[in-house]
Amino acid sequence: MLKTILTVAGKPGLYKLVSSGRNMLIVESVDSTKKRQPVHAADKVVSLGDIAMYTDDDEVPLWKVLESVKAKCEGALCGIDHKKASNDELADFFAEILPNYDRDRVYMSHVRKLIQWYNLLIDNGITDFAPEEQEETETEA
Repeated sequence: MLKTILTVAGKPGLYKLVSSGRNMLIVESVDSTKKRQPVHAADKVVSLGDIAMYTDDDEVPLWKVLESVKAKCEGALCGIDHKKASNDELADFFAEILPNYDRDRVYMSHVRKLIQWYNLLIDNGITDFAPEEQEETETEA
């Protein structure tokens, strides 16, 4: 699911891939407005499925981190206000989610963005973060 959810540099929020053309993508905002707009080839676009968080050992895919947040928040919106929370509160929260995160390479702005994205996804009914291949493996077992 996260492969079709995109972040576009310079534009707030998250976007769902609707269609792709020759030199552009058509995206729809994930929030309640559902506004569609083109994203051109010159824009920096990153799929949430391609993002990972640094740990002391390796990198953890974003979907696993989002699943951990979902488990901690019991599937509801995260109780931490990403705009008003102090860095210490964010660090404590993230240490519960991903205990061995790399404190040198994961900035509190990343944690703020993670909480913002999580709340946006949950608020708009996107609650399944595991990739499709992972889901198929779990159903077969």
